[in-house]
Amino acid sequence: MTDAPNGAPQPQNQLKMSILAQFVRDMSFENAVALKGLQSAEVQPEMQVQVSLDARKRPAEHQFEVITKFKITATNKATNTALYLLEVDYGGIFHIEGVPDDQMHPFLLIECPRQLFPFVRRIVSDVTRDGGFPPFNLDPVDFVGLYRAELARRAEAEKPADVPLS
Repeated sequence: MTDAPNGAPQPQNQLKMSILAQFVRDMSFENAVALKGLQSAEVQPEMQVQVSLDARKRPAEHQFEVITKFKITATNKATNTALYLLEVDYGGIFHIEGVPDDQMHPFLLIECPRQLFPFVRRIVSDVTRDGGFPPFNLDPVDFVGLYRAELARRAEAEKPADVPLS
């Protein structure tokens, strides 16, 4: 801590984060209902949402790219047939300073996706509505839970297999 001109302590590594750009990296919407010609009375949607995250350092100093990947599958509950499949890879370029190196990984995979989520949610809602379905509003995503689950999965994968003693 250093003292500011008024004598108040000022933190040395103050967090600075800004979103430099946001973009759809990839998107696909497959409408099985339009292809099959189902009537709306026959449709009882059941939704499945999968989320994955990716982050990497960019060549510019303090810049990172974070990609949120959503795979949304709607099936007809009555017949167990596909209604639609929506895949969206949505990214952001972030300028981040003041985050300690040991905290950067969780920051990139928790806080950055939180900043992007409202925009992805809007895209999903618009695409499903424009595809002829009721707008699908994604429930809030627990990015902390996703991060912890991925850490647990990696730790489990790194465990040596139990070898029975002979």
